[in-house]
Amino acid sequence: MRIVSLLPAATEIIGLLGQLDCLVGVSHECDFPPEVNAKPRVTYCPIHDEGLSSAEIDRWVRETLASQGTLYTLDEPLLRELEPEIILTQKLCDVCAVGYGSVQAFAATLARTPQVLNLEPSSLSDIFENIRFVAKVLDVPDRAEIAINALIERIEAVKARLANVVERPKCFLMEWIDPPFCSGHWGPELVELAGGRDPLGLNGKDSIRIPWESVLEAQPEVMVLACCGHSPQRTMEDLSSLRRNLGWDGLPAVQRGRVYIVDGNAYFNRPGPRIVDSLEILAEIIHPDLFARCFADRGVICLGSDASNS
Repeated sequence: MRIVSLLPAATEIIGLLGQLDCLVGVSHECDFPPEVNAKPRVTYCPIHDEGLSSAEIDRWVRETLASQGTLYTLDEPLLRELEPEIILTQKLCDVCAVGYGSVQAFAATLARTPQVLNLEPSSLSDIFENIRFVAKVLDVPDRAEIAINALIERIEAVKARLANVVERPKCFLMEWIDPPFCSGHWGPELVELAGGRDPLGLNGKDSIRIPWESVLEAQPEVMVLACCGHSPQRTMEDLSSLRRNLGWDGLPAVQRGRVYIVDGNAYFNRPGPRIVDSLEILAEIIHPDLFARCFADRGVICLGSDASNS
């Protein structure tokens, strides 16, 4: 089968199933496993966010969606040349990939109409079902079960360590800094499994913009900055706007030095196999007494005393 993936998570699923040889094209954001970086790129995003603040990126996204309906461009001549039999995409979020309707409309114009498969998870179980779905289409269902069982074993290992935990600190998983966005979909579920509780997250629902006053009211004891599409280093560039918020220094998480920056792009915002890495990262952040040095660093930055303005 000739597969084109428009989603980094779908590309990772194909890699998990050992089917990278079938992958003939990927999106501009697909970067894992490393060998996919040699595949043809079939999408493009015109924004260059170097030097742009979180607020400026948010403004560009809103204005571009309102005026054009999509943030991305398909390389239609290249896609025609690649002749895909399957295109993996999603309806979940217009900010994350080319709009599903646009992909479907273009696919209908190809000489041989490919299957356009929608991956739209809202929970960990949905992510596992996506893996099964792709494996079934690629006729490798047994590989999915082996992979999923291995992921579930890691989840159960985290749960076993937390079995006797009584204290579950309030952990705010933040998906964007300016304006602030709470976590949605599988985010609050990850916090819960990691032994915390997200007072602002929307389990199984879209991440949404929230007023800063809601953060002040929630008084989180732990804050995890998992900015969508950003590496930890890129998130660091926006810290000044977060610190300028009224009441920042008074938040329990800031006073206790428990503000962390994680790789939202690679882990938390990508509903593929590495979502379990996200759980392990959170468990170590929320309960370092039980998980310290259990897992690889994975790019986590603890701001510690540097979290404060002072």
